[in-house]
This record gives sequence, C-alpha cells and structure tokens, in this order.
Amino acid sequence: LPVAMKEECAGPSLFEDLDFPITDSSLFSDSSTPIAQLHGEITWRRPQEICRSPSLFPTNANLAHAKQGLLGDCWFLCACTFLLKNQHLLDKVFPPGQPQWGSSRYRGSFRFLIWQQGHWTEVTVDDRLPCMDSCLCFSRCHSPSAFWVALLEKAYAKLHGSYEQLWAGQVSEALVDLTGGVAERWSLREFGSDKEEREAVLDSDQVRRKKLDLNLLCCVKEECALSCSTHSTPGGLGELDQHHALTVMEWLDVRKVSGSEVRLLRIRNPWGRCCWAGAWTWSGIGWSFLDPVCAAELRARTAEGEFWLDEAEFTSQFDDITVGYPIGKDGLLKSVYTGTLLTHSHQLASRWIKGHSAGGSRNTSSYSSNPKFWLRVCETGEVLVSLLQHRKRRNTEKYAQADPEDSSNTKHQHYQAIALHMWKVEKKRFSLSRMLNKPPCASTHCHSYEREVVLCRPLEPGYYLLIPSTYQPGAEARFLIRVFSSSPTSLSALKSPAPSLPLTSDGEWETSFFRGSWIEGRTAGGSRNFPSYWQNPCFPFAVCDEPALTSGVNVRITLHQSRPDTDLHPIGFHVYKVLQVESEQTAAKEKDPVASCVPHCYTQDVSLACALPPGSYTVVPSTYQPDCSAKFIISLARKIHRKVVKSQEKLGSAIHEVSHISVMKT
Repeated sequence: LPVAMKEECAGPSLFEDLDFPITDSSLFSDSSTPIAQLHGEITWRRPQEICRSPSLFPTNANLAHAKQGLLGDCWFLCACTFLLKNQHLLDKVFPPGQPQWGSSRYRGSFRFLIWQQGHWTEVTVDDRLPCMDSCLCFSRCHSPSAFWVALLEKAYAKLHGSYEQLWAGQVSEALVDLTGGVAERWSLREFGSDKEEREAVLDSDQVRRKKLDLNLLCCVKEECALSCSTHSTPGGLGELDQHHALTVMEWLDVRKVSGSEVRLLRIRNPWGRCCWAGAWTWSGIGWSFLDPVCAAELRARTAEGEFWLDEAEFTSQFDDITVGYPIGKDGLLKSVYTGTLLTHSHQLASRWIKGHSAGGSRNTSSYSSNPKFWLRVCETGEVLVSLLQHRKRRNTEKYAQADPEDSSNTKHQHYQAIALHMWKVEKKRFSLSRMLNKPPCASTHCHSYEREVVLCRPLEPGYYLLIPSTYQPGAEARFLIRVFSSSPTSLSALKSPAPSLPLTSDGEWETSFFRGSWIEGRTAGGSRNFPSYWQNPCFPFAVCDEPALTSGVNVRITLHQSRPDTDLHPIGFHVYKVLQVESEQTAAKEKDPVASCVPHCYTQDVSLACALPPGSYTVVPSTYQPDCSAKFIISLARKIHRKVVKSQEKLGSAIHEVSHISVMKT
C-alpha cells in the first residue's frame, strides 16, 4: 500500500474509497438492467461483517471458482476461471502478499492490476461489498468465506464506472483485460456457399467469425482459454437465458467400448449448477458406451456446476467460442494455430479524427486518409496483428450526461465497426492510390462491432502497410495497434499532421487551453485517495449558458499529458462547483465533484462531455500516484449561443491568449 494511503487509513477507521463510494452511483448507471429493481435494498458490508473468518482464497481449489450472483457478468467470471488455472496470471492481476483480515497491517483496501489500452492500470478498492440480507448479492466464490472474486469484481466495476456497466459483455474483452493478451471469437455455426463467403469479404457492418475446428487447438489445448456462449435458448440448455457464457474446462478424445472415439468436453456454468440434460449427464446413456472405470473417472472430475457433453452436442447447443491465447510465465504469447512462441511485440496508439483521419471503409473515397502503419518483417515467421479500439465512456456522475452521439445507437453504443487491412509493399516509396486499388494480402474482412479484431498469418520478410478503419467515415475513436511475432519485426506510424486537440463541430463552441505541470514534491498530489490530492493544480472556469434541451452537453474537457506512449502516467480529473463567496480550494475540499473522468487511465488523453448548469467551477487534474512529474494541457470547450459569439468576436483573440497562461496552483 502506498505510504500516503497508509497514512490516510491509519487510525480508528478503515480505508474508504472516495472515487467509488458506497452509493447508488457505484451500483447503477442508467438503471436499464434488471438490477435496477434492487434500488434501496442493497447494503455494503466488509467481509468480517459477513462471515467469521474471511480469506481471499479457500484451501480447496474447487471452491475458489466464481459463482454468479444477481449481476449478469458471466462473461467476466469466465475470465476469472482462466486466472485460477494460471497462477502467474492471477498473481499479476491480484498481487500476492497484501494484508488480509486478522493481520495488524490490514487497512480495508486491496490493490489490483487490470490491463487497459496497452498498460496495466492499478485499481485500489476498499473491501465494502454489496449485500442483501447480510450475504453477497453479486459474484462470489463457491466457498462462502473466500472473497477474491467479489473484490476483483468490485475493482472491475470501478474501472467501468458502476456494477451495472458489467451487465452483458464479451468474454474476449475480460480475457484481454485480465491477461494483457489476445482473444478471438470463433463461430460454431455453418457458413454459407463459397459465393456467399466471397460476398461477405466486401465491407459491411456484419460480423463474420472463423469457423471453429477444435483440432486447430490441439497443440495448445492445455494452455489456452476456452469459453462457449449461446445467443438463443437451445433445446438441451433450456434453463439458460438467451445470452450466456460458460467455460470449457477441458476436452479429450475417449475410446468407446466399440473401439471408436468420442470427443467429450467438460463445461463449467458460472451459475454454479448443471443446466444440461443430454446423454452425458450423471446418469445419461452416453456413459454406457465407455469402459466403466473410465466413465467413473470422468464423472468424478466434475465439480459443482460442471457437466460433460460430446462434440456433436457442443456444436449444436452453442453459437460460438472464445479462444484466449496462452501466456507463459515470461509474459510471451503463444500462437493458438501453431503453438509457436511469439517472442517479439510492439504497440502503437492512434485515433480516427473526424475531418482528418476517419476515412471510413474501402467503399469510400476518403479511405486513404485513415491512419497508416509500417510493419517491417525481418525474417520469415508467424505474425499476429491486433486492432483494439477504446471503449466509449458513459459517465453517470451528478450533472454529467453521456454524449448523445455515443448513445444514438443502443445496439452498438460502446464501439465502432472496425477492420484491419494489410498490403505487401515492395519499396517504401510507392503510389498509395495504386496500392489501394489492389486486393490486400491479408485482412479481417468485414467491419465488426468488436473491441478487438485480429489477423494472424505467416509473413515473408519485407515491408507491409497496415490500415485500420471504421466502417462509417467520420466515426471517431482511439485505438491501439499491437504486433506479436515469432521473428524480429518493427512497427512505425506514417506521420501526418494532426490537430492535438480537435475542436467539436456541433454548434458554436469557445475553446480555451490551460497549460500546467505536476512537479514532484510540489504540485503532483496524486488521486483523491491521497491526502496530498489538493496539491494538484486547479483551473477555474465559468459556465454562462444553460445546457441545451436537445443534446444537454455544454462542456467538453480533455486532459493531455506530454509524455511518450511508452512512459505514460495514469491520469484523470474531477470538476467541482464553486460558490462566488468561496475560494476554489476550500469549496472543492468540502464538496464531492459534480463530474469526473476516472478511473485514471494510461493514455495520452482522457476526455469528458457533460452538462453543467451556469456557475463557477474548477477542474483538478491528477495522476493516480503522487509525485509523478509531467507537463499537461487541458482543453476546455464551452458551448455558447450565437449572440454571445457575435458580442465576443472582437475579444476572441485576447480571450484565447489569456487562456494559455491562466493557471492557478493551490
């Protein structure tokens, strides 16, 4: 635990997380899911208030597995199961040696590391957990006295903004967040004709995934993560909801008494109970085809919530599977196709900017304006390229509303439809227009509303041009290009001028820029969890106009840190309301923020769009840990009425000149 946090926790009270308080704001976002009916019924308790002898992990490993509660986050729990099978990955996410209940060092807080946008992000939470009738109401371990799952779930909820934000998701996203690796979704459904396949390659917003062949995974079946999901209610799994994810614990080929073989898969249901009524249930007819000793041994392997089924049942009952790439103790990925160790890796962050680099799909004339990257392959080898876009934020703080552009499409409100195309280039000097008229040597085919799309190919030495794109031109998003390879490679961006802080175009906006710095020992106070928080610089501003009834958003704030992508600090900021008779610092200390851009993220820029009523405010930017030095720029855009714009036209240049040096430090 950091020294500053120890000082805050010392004394009669245990640590209480101010950034994720025990209020409805931490439980609910927009109350659009079934847990909304729990309003007013949830209490928060520490583990020692729930059971007599709490621990992080039980002595029986089978009882450490996650059991789903009232929250629909089966996708997240499937990734937790993979952590239990790989102790080195679990130790990375949940660093060992943290003081527990009963220890004199226990202070009521736990620290986690969750991978976000190319970096491991530290998330600290207190151990006050949501309960109903003195029992955990969300996820928990099968052992009622073990709490690692509930604490990790709380840290993940804090990272997303609330528990409700965890309702429904993709196993692939949770696997990447908890391992820092790569995951793919493969289809279990039959594809159409060759003609339909060729047509599917054309740009569209449909999702086309690879057809599953378990034989492809034979070389890594003991190491990779496997999860299966259903999108409709199948016959044998009639108890399941329309969308549910389960974990494939193992699969093996078993010889029948007749001499033929059958492939069996052991499945774990996060609900903690069996939901299968096929031939391989405990008393199913399938076991009669096996040697009795073998049948008894296989049945004895099933723990609570587990069941067996054969490959034919598996492919008919589920719609797709998620495959997580193996990650060794050295942190290196292994190809799920060949088992080859991918010993080299690179990553670069970029973004699609409307009017500049958001060129859309290959169907548009502006495609060539998309960001472009050079991939140099030095020796023949297997190369995996991942395009991972950042999730759109949904802010639920007081006074803050989500950008209407982010919620206009409820089905795909988190992500853009994205794709990645690759061309082999004979020389670095070439005609881009001619190149783009040729078919790519590799691509992810259709644009998909996925957080991450992946292509994996054996590549010969040479230069390759990578172009990531959204389907719609003008669609904005930040993204990360990652390359993993078995042979030496290099990755670089084709430089093109880009505005560091793009202006919005929806109406009249006045934008000011504030420059500041966090200086160790002076103005680098860290997050609100630390007593030194108020050493951070404060930047006052005023809102003169009421939020518009249509969009609501009238303030957009961006915090940009001036550090290289390879050495970023986790950053964020809070906005406080200030009364005219008060000083900014005094008012902020005594009140909760009216809007926040947290948790702190390892990224160049963090942004927030919100609706603020007229008044005086101050924004306080910070790094997560104290004493992290860096320079930064805050871009503050305020929506104004046209009549205000006209009256200020002559003063515009002076206003912006002053704004560049308007810095107030506490």
